[in-house]
Amino acid sequence: MLIIIIKDMKTLFKNARILKMTDENIIIGHLLVKDDRIAYIGSELPEDKDIDEIIDCDGNLLMPGFKNAHTHSAMSFLRSKTDDHTLQDWLFNVVLPREALLQPGDVYELAKISFLEYLSGGITACFDMYYSPLESAKAAEEMGMRITLCGTYNKDFDMVKKLYRELNEKDGLVRYCLCVHAEYTLGEGELENIVDACHELHAPFFAHISETETEVKECIAKRGMTPVAYFEKMGAFDYGGGGYHCCWFTDEDIQIFKRHNCSVVTCPGSNTKLASGIAPICKYLENGINVAIGTDGPASNNSLDMFKEMTLTYALQKVTLRDPTALPAFELLKMATVNGAKAIGLKDCDTLEVGKKADIIEIDLKQPNMQPINNIINNIVYSGTKENVILTMINGKILYRDGKYLINEDISSIYEKCAKIGERIEKGLLDK
Repeated sequence: MLIIIIKDMKTLFKNARILKMTDENIIIGHLLVKDDRIAYIGSELPEDKDIDEIIDCDGNLLMPGFKNAHTHSAMSFLRSKTDDHTLQDWLFNVVLPREALLQPGDVYELAKISFLEYLSGGITACFDMYYSPLESAKAAEEMGMRITLCGTYNKDFDMVKKLYRELNEKDGLVRYCLCVHAEYTLGEGELENIVDACHELHAPFFAHISETETEVKECIAKRGMTPVAYFEKMGAFDYGGGGYHCCWFTDEDIQIFKRHNCSVVTCPGSNTKLASGIAPICKYLENGINVAIGTDGPASNNSLDMFKEMTLTYALQKVTLRDPTALPAFELLKMATVNGAKAIGLKDCDTLEVGKKADIIEIDLKQPNMQPINNIINNIVYSGTKENVILTMINGKILYRDGKYLINEDISSIYEKCAKIGERIEKGLLDK
């Protein structure tokens, strides 16, 4: 009998500055990846000589990848098609009519555009909400992207529960989360069914929550309470979860989130562009709420860049509070990495530690915006750009390096297919 032994892939990053994100300390040393996990971090070179690839970082920084804690990846076909509208007009009059013309297979192709953008900007995981989530899952697995799907648009609740069990039991790139789009778009019985599933599975619940002042006022008029209070009343948060945007929370809403250990995912790029509001991030943090950062989708932002989102997050808080000490740089970097992993439920992808998943990015410290190296963390947050990302590794595989994508597909072909989908949809609107 022939026995085939598959050797683990080993990659050694040597001569690196390493920011584990367990604290603010940066160590000088080496990091060994074995297969999909970190096997060694230390100041001495590991004794293991059987290394497949050695990367000399030459003093550059290794850190955990960014976690995009709220996005709609396949909305790439709407980039720059839906600008300068109010949220309600944007959603009901611009976005939904175009989304109604999506065909099977479109989401699979369209998600890839966003995945490429994530890789080039050091985003190693995304919390993705869109139609046909299994198409996004297929694209993510093929490209090597880590993704958690929000099961919003599948009204077959037995299938939702099946997917939750199957995908979350695997140690794979794709996970599944239960959610609804928002309180104001709930279909008949939708929330009750999702809450029943949450209770059966002991699963967290997510939704767009209190994104605009209008949303909150209309919910109070209709239900006699805020969206947060309504979701709590219905038992949605009994096993935790959280909300996206969260610009218009009352003090009671904050206590509800604190009580249920829920996460807030702020999306400042989208919220400022749609003039939805400014989330009181510092107030959430003061109350012990986990706060993460999301880009939202390419139709409302339009950029999927966590450096821009960090800039907007600290700028809005410092200005509105008139306090330059609000949101220190390390706290902000935690929101973009560790806190995002917590919100998404990626317990082994949050920090650089032995045994954790090898979701790692390399930051080029030799570019002028990183010099002089007075404070690396401050440099990343206050002067960093995605151009400083020169390597993105997910699950132990390098997918982006020195401006090149290391995936098994021609990039120009991805662009061409997505452009044709957009053109077909615009033609379909004209033909109606």
